[in-house]
Amino acid sequence: MSKGLPKRLDDFSGWYNELVKKADLAENSSVRGCMVIKPYGFSLWEKMQSKLDTMFKETGHQNAYFPLFIPKSYLSKEADHVEGFAKECAVVTHYRLKSDENGKGVIVDPDAKLEEELIVRPTSETVIWNTYKNWIQSYRDLPVLVNQWANVVRWEMRTRLFLRTSEFLWQEGHTAHENQNEAEEETLKILNIYSQFLEKTMAIPVLKGLKSENEKFAGAVDTYCVEALMQDGKALQAGTSHFLGQNFAKAFDVQFATSEGKKEFVWGTSWGVSTRLVGALIMTHSDDKGLVIPPNLAPIQVVLIPIFNSDEEYKSVTEKIKFVADRLKSNNISVKIDDRKNHKPGWKFSEYELKGIPVRIVIGPKDLENNTVEVARRDNLSKEIIDIKKIDSLIPKLLNEIQNNLFNKAKKFRDKNTHHVKDYNEFKKIIQDKGGFIYAHWDGSTETENIIKKETKATIRCIPIDNESSTGKCIVTGKESKGLVVFGKAY
Repeated sequence: MSKGLPKRLDDFSGWYNELVKKADLAENSSVRGCMVIKPYGFSLWEKMQSKLDTMFKETGHQNAYFPLFIPKSYLSKEADHVEGFAKECAVVTHYRLKSDENGKGVIVDPDAKLEEELIVRPTSETVIWNTYKNWIQSYRDLPVLVNQWANVVRWEMRTRLFLRTSEFLWQEGHTAHENQNEAEEETLKILNIYSQFLEKTMAIPVLKGLKSENEKFAGAVDTYCVEALMQDGKALQAGTSHFLGQNFAKAFDVQFATSEGKKEFVWGTSWGVSTRLVGALIMTHSDDKGLVIPPNLAPIQVVLIPIFNSDEEYKSVTEKIKFVADRLKSNNISVKIDDRKNHKPGWKFSEYELKGIPVRIVIGPKDLENNTVEVARRDNLSKEIIDIKKIDSLIPKLLNEIQNNLFNKAKKFRDKNTHHVKDYNEFKKIIQDKGGFIYAHWDGSTETENIIKKETKATIRCIPIDNESSTGKCIVTGKESKGLVVFGKAY
């Protein structure tokens, strides 16, 4: 254990909460339900943002920004949408404060009531589609491929840092297309971008699939998702991509003139991931010593620490460390030199283990004599002494090996905790004792889905895209099932 962290097996929730705080990622705000993302935690989000932003732009998307405030009447235009978000909305009713009668405080000015109440953005479909009405007149204006990086507010009663807070950060893409095929292709294209990002950058294996009617986004025709399995056996929805059909276009009268001169409603999509990906990172890879960050995501890939007993040794060792750092930087490796004299090396080792830096390089007086360095891996805590001349070739190779090892380890865990069941009793026992992903037959009805959720707290995580269609009997009702779906308890 490091820095007083609880052990995962004893108290996973306590371990997670303490790790977020002790690794300096985030803390609870004085505003109830909200969080302060600290610089190290925000650097992880910036890395995610940078990589995803590049992937979006490579596929033709552009960034824009839309208002934080949404007129209440906009939400009421799409019935399923307003029903889905009504209980989570924060509402602005007044625009001014004034001093109270005693002059010692402030109150809401009753004369400053808004003519129409404003909703603090829970998601932006309504305000964006109202805008698209002005942007889209002809087939020549399509497609519109827009993304925004923003904050949203969904009022939460039970919060947990990164996983569920009243305000969080995310990206939300909103696209408009000439026909159904284009919109459906866009929906799946983004799903694949999310999958690729999670697996290649975050080293998190995911399942891709379709949400059930019960679980889909309010206002969507179809919702696709990427689902990951955390170390406590719970699922985490890591991203969603929605095929909106013409629902929002009809709600906001967004029509275009076709090449034949006819008027048609456009077809839409929306999609997003949020700062809950930081939570996914923590719960997928980290251990009882602290964070474990995949090299492809790490803000700092290598930390260099000097060992010295005198000012003379300090000078000679740090010179060599700067030389090594420059060699690594020339290979596009991000490095940090910790040459502070007010902390002992052992303290620094623990600190960077806690913060999950993938590789630690230590150089001391003996290393100068032998022309060597000590290299330590965060993923398996192994150490080795290497010839300093091998730095250029070994460290990039080592970072790649760590990246692959973390993915394979997470996938092995997921596979070990993936179960196929044929009856409801077995299903309930596994959900209660082990958790994980459970493949089972379901009759396709919301009623059966609700029974399972009520009795086991498990939900349908997804109807897998790559799952071979196989008929069978529903584990609850015995009715015909068109194929297996994936159940699990979720965050």
